[in-house]
Amino acid sequence: MATSPHAQDQLANLTIEEKASLTSGQDFWHTQGIDQRVPPIMMTDGPHGLRKQAGETDHLGLNASVPATCFPPAVALASTFDPELARRVGEALGTESAIEDVAVILGPGINIKRSPLCGRNFEYFSEDPIVAGALGTALVQGIQSKGVGASLKHFAANNQETDRMRISSDVDMRTLHEVYMRAFERVVKDAKPWTVMCSYNKINGVYASENPWLLTQVLREEWGFDGLVVSDWGAVNERVPGLAAGMDLEMPASGGATDAEIVAAVSDGSLDPEVLNTAATRVLDLVSRAQNRPEISGPLDVHAHHALAREVAGRSVVLLKNDDDVLPLHPDQTVALIGEFARTPRFQGGGSSHINPTQVDNALDAFTSLKGEAMEFAPGFTFDGSNAEALREEAVALASKQDVAVVFAGLPEAEESEGFDREHIDLPQVQLDLIEAVRAVNEKTVVVLSNGSVVALPFKEEVPAIVEAWLLGQAGGSAIADVLSGTVNPAGRLAETIPLRLEDTPAYGSFPGAHGHVRYAEGIYVGYRWYDFRDIDVAFPFGHGLSYTTFGYGEPNVAVYSDGDLAISLDVTNTGSRDGREVVQVYVGLPDSEVERAPRELAAFAPVDIPAGETRRVELIVRREDLAYWDERVNRFVVEGGTYRIDVGASSRDLRRQVDVEIAGDSVSLPLTLNSSIGDVLANPVVGPVLQKQMAGMMDAAGAAGTEGGASGDGGDAIMNPVAMQRMLADFPIGRLAAFGMGMDKAQLAQLIAAANGE
Repeated sequence: MATSPHAQDQLANLTIEEKASLTSGQDFWHTQGIDQRVPPIMMTDGPHGLRKQAGETDHLGLNASVPATCFPPAVALASTFDPELARRVGEALGTESAIEDVAVILGPGINIKRSPLCGRNFEYFSEDPIVAGALGTALVQGIQSKGVGASLKHFAANNQETDRMRISSDVDMRTLHEVYMRAFERVVKDAKPWTVMCSYNKINGVYASENPWLLTQVLREEWGFDGLVVSDWGAVNERVPGLAAGMDLEMPASGGATDAEIVAAVSDGSLDPEVLNTAATRVLDLVSRAQNRPEISGPLDVHAHHALAREVAGRSVVLLKNDDDVLPLHPDQTVALIGEFARTPRFQGGGSSHINPTQVDNALDAFTSLKGEAMEFAPGFTFDGSNAEALREEAVALASKQDVAVVFAGLPEAEESEGFDREHIDLPQVQLDLIEAVRAVNEKTVVVLSNGSVVALPFKEEVPAIVEAWLLGQAGGSAIADVLSGTVNPAGRLAETIPLRLEDTPAYGSFPGAHGHVRYAEGIYVGYRWYDFRDIDVAFPFGHGLSYTTFGYGEPNVAVYSDGDLAISLDVTNTGSRDGREVVQVYVGLPDSEVERAPRELAAFAPVDIPAGETRRVELIVRREDLAYWDERVNRFVVEGGTYRIDVGASSRDLRRQVDVEIAGDSVSLPLTLNSSIGDVLANPVVGPVLQKQMAGMMDAAGAAGTEGGASGDGGDAIMNPVAMQRMLADFPIGRLAAFGMGMDKAQLAQLIAAANGE
């Protein structure tokens, strides 16, 4: 967002006090206006629906907001693996925001799901940055296509709710760049969001809101972000250092207190006035952009947006298991619908993203319309666990006389929300007891889950069918009926691994930290990377999801484009009797890498609709930049040269085809020092041959001395084999050779190093 001439003209006519006032809010949701010259603009919560509060304001979802479409939250939308669908949701969000005269909607949230315990996981996409980046990009592009700004959040390393306003995320640079900031980089570069929201937490001891490395060096100088940085609501620690770091707009209003601090700092010379000018100009640019957006008039087409919410919800459902084709339900089957969630759906998470929906579909009504008298309902349990035995007995009696039992289970709202983290990944015991009892009397038991983050599935081997329905938004009840009846062929895929136990998860033991610090001890091994690297069994792997049809994969072809991107193309055939959608996934690994890597990492994916019996050619693009690792020696991404293994399949552990491709690496030039290894010096084209010749002479002399001394066999005085000696010395600091009398003194070695560095 280049600075507009209008903003520059406005800035020239403002006092220091007026400029400072622009850098904090006017109230809870509006930026500061200045008489008739600068109007205030409104920001509101998102990101899966518009939460515009008309009365009392808050940031915790406590007070009412205007009716809006509650689309499936990110936990569900991610399971579509469909950027185009995400873009359509973004367009709808932008339309609703524009109708309500909202300039910026606060979302999407693209933080990585480090642990399944994070209470806000329902609002985030994935444990994988490629999925989060691709879907986040599409959502932002959709929102902003309607002239409404998006606010990409929460930047950065904000992966828990426990002590979220003070905790320091202590994470190494490679992990931070490769895992936790990679999705942000992609969205910033590809979608150019109007604003980026900095997070509450510290990163390696420095608050995100006053972190110049994060907000200026990385975000602006390295990634090219030219929009406005806004604080999360209440994230400001010290305002003047925050402004200097690149945090432009403090929200909500400070009542003028921090404005006065800025004015005082400029007046006493401790703050460069150009810093204030820059931040004020960015606010003016944002206001100008909001004023110039195309007009979208109401009223909202409530029915059309509800239909879109239903379509997205249906695409989000993941069929985890379907033994003996229990699903879809047959028209002539009788059904026992069991579980309070069927009647009282949990369709969104708690906190700042809580939407006041325009309508809510529940599964009970949807199945009543679908099955009529062939369906009966029993609540099975209450959310508070009361009257458990009687309700279970009623449900079991019903299940025993019907053809199929569909049990709706899940997490009550009190167990996951913004503001606190979960303590376990278990379903309530009253629900587990119900599932066991129903399964005992009906072998065709289907479990449908409603949850914002993964749960343990101890009944996995006992029931024939499991449906992960997440939190599906306001049309979720109808969407579940669509999938279970076969009207919609399930195509959802897991964007996060479902573990067998909490103890198996990557962050177990280091989440959520203590005494103000959380150590990211697992490093780059987040999500499926961890389970694959350690060969840990899981309940269901990342990328998994079944269909009512089957798909066959042809041999892949790989082409390397001139810009270094890879094009993987292959034929995919629907080998079943139903039309369906497959999500083709490409994983990349470098088995002989010189650095730590997971066995494979997702590099590209594509959903493809294929009619029964037909074949579609699928092409997926792997960006060269997504092959790179963060090299801490040079502080940048580097593509390592070598033979990469390309796996194409239906999940991270359902790999159908494999092909190798040779990739040229990036040049990494490091100056040599006396602490460089002998191996590094030998690899230098200038002095490597010189050292090689010197070492060969030393080894020949040592070998001759050993022969004259009669060394032979495996006696203790035998001279080491020259090849073994060279391997042993490969990591030996070259400067230490002088102490061993091996033909070169320290001055000679220093001359060698200087020649290598071109000095």
